[in-house]
Amino acid sequence: MKFIKFLIVGIFFGIILVKSEAVSWYRIFEMFKFQSFHMYGIIGSAVGLGILSIYLIKKTGVKSIEGKDIKIPSKNKSFKNYLFGGILFGFGWALAGACPGPMYILLGTGVFSMLIVIASATLGTFVYGLLRDKLPH
Repeated sequence: MKFIKFLIVGIFFGIILVKSEAVSWYRIFEMFKFQSFHMYGIIGSAVGLGILSIYLIKKTGVKSIEGKDIKIPSKNKSFKNYLFGGILFGFGWALAGACPGPMYILLGTGVFSMLIVIASATLGTFVYGLLRDKLPH
């Protein structure tokens, strides 16, 4: 019962993504072909809101829901890691037609082929867990 608020927020988030067409394969395809600003506008708005939120959290000292201080770790200075991770994430997004959050939303809208994508993402996460100590970080 304690996690019902997260379920409600998740459902609300899913409805917003479906209504804004952010989970539409055609919108994602347009984005990767640089044919439409739609997805860049959504992503840019999210980045801008995130920057503003972090600034306000640091400036005002807002506490978490549990009343604890919100600690924002310093960023990693290695651009190479971000570049490689971004390229890998982009390939997966382009191949699957969905990034991790929308995979579940698409499944919820009846796109049952997402079960293959979710299973593959889970397997990839498991393999990463096995190889994590051997990979450069």
